[in-house]
Amino acid sequence: MKTGDNARICHSCGTRLARSNPGAQCAPCQAKARDRFNKPPAVPADFWNAQPLRTALDNWHIGRLIRAYRHHPRHGPRALPQDVVARWLNITQTQLSRIESGPPVTDLDRLVPWARTLGIPPGLLWFKLQRETQAPPTAHVPQRAIKPSLPAAVQHAVLNPLGSASSSSEDPDMTTLHAFRAADRQVGGGHLYPTVTGYLQSALAPRLFGSRANRGRTSIFTAAGGFTEMAGWMAHDAGHDPIARQHFRRSLDLARMGGDPHLAAHVYASMSHLSLHQDEPGKAISLARQGHAELTDIPPAPALSARLYAMEARGLAALADGAACAVALRHAEKALERSPDDRPSPWVSPFDAGSLASEAARCMRQLGDLAEAEHQARQIIELRADSHTRSRAFARLLLVTVLIAQGRPDEACFQARETLNLIEGLSSHLVTQQLDELRALLQPHRANATVAEFLPCLEQALRGRRDLYSWLSSDATGAG
Repeated sequence: MKTGDNARICHSCGTRLARSNPGAQCAPCQAKARDRFNKPPAVPADFWNAQPLRTALDNWHIGRLIRAYRHHPRHGPRALPQDVVARWLNITQTQLSRIESGPPVTDLDRLVPWARTLGIPPGLLWFKLQRETQAPPTAHVPQRAIKPSLPAAVQHAVLNPLGSASSSSEDPDMTTLHAFRAADRQVGGGHLYPTVTGYLQSALAPRLFGSRANRGRTSIFTAAGGFTEMAGWMAHDAGHDPIARQHFRRSLDLARMGGDPHLAAHVYASMSHLSLHQDEPGKAISLARQGHAELTDIPPAPALSARLYAMEARGLAALADGAACAVALRHAEKALERSPDDRPSPWVSPFDAGSLASEAARCMRQLGDLAEAEHQARQIIELRADSHTRSRAFARLLLVTVLIAQGRPDEACFQARETLNLIEGLSSHLVTQQLDELRALLQPHRANATVAEFLPCLEQALRGRRDLYSWLSSDATGAG
């Protein structure tokens, strides 16, 4: 059939347009264009192999993942508009812009539906798409049972605990510990506790009983002690203090069997911290001093000594002994100023100026020196990097309580709002507990307009966190 000079063709596919079609595209191409903006397109499996997408997945950053998704070459020469993708995700363009450029979102109530909407393969995600109730693990968890729901660095370390270490300059267990520490600072103990205990059962327990060779550079008992101490902190963060106490006791025994006095002293500091949370200041002081005794006949470990002095100061503050508390804090400060004669055990968590400011702030608040408590709390916020999500949250919540005690509820609510934005999805029972305490502290000020406006936001945040813990708590208790 001949086409006349006036015949028009579709700008997209080149087919002839009907006379009744005044547009520049045929009906099928128009429908395809509409679908492109009505819902996410179906994409092949290799779509997700693009490097920007992989990098965002490895970094647990849904915002950067969405941005990489929008700019994927498969969508054509132009990126998908931000307002279109925002509509798919049931948020505003402004919200999406903040999510793409801001800190990682950790709220599972948002992450799960967004991942489903975009069709991200579940195996690539760092969280579960279904809130499954897991059965408590048996005495030995097979290696394959550890779900790869962590960033690439953690996944590799957990799923390949005894992989080739000959080409690495670091003990493979130590690599895993560092990966867990980095993840824990951002997402909290509730998410990671089952995986850490799974690593202990599947990767370390067989070597403790001699069924596998110890291919790392560290005593297997020391490695097991380090991971057990970490599990104790995660159990504590998830609100399971009796389990935490059991982990700390086992860790102390393992540290001694491995001949690591630094780790043993470090565990005493952890046990002291736990005693403080259980309103046992005398016991906390005693445990801190036992930690000092572990360091008597070895080269100085200034940061570790500082931590023990800080725990002792916390106990003295709880007993209202301000003079002795000040002496202990000065000892801690002087210890941090010294250089170690030898490298401390790598199994000991860092303790720095920000850590000391955190303990000093709590001492000052306990003793009623609110001005100094405020100064120390602001110092923590300044010293802590954005990646230390939980530490920054604790610092802000501490500052909030001090501001309320000083009669500054408006400023307190501003800081509290910043905290709520920071902790979305952070699986820390301790943070939730402090939010509950904050609500009680604000009630006497509810006649204040700023407080009255903020309290419903706080209630909503607490409801969301309770929902999160109704899912996580069974994992945390079952994995011990």
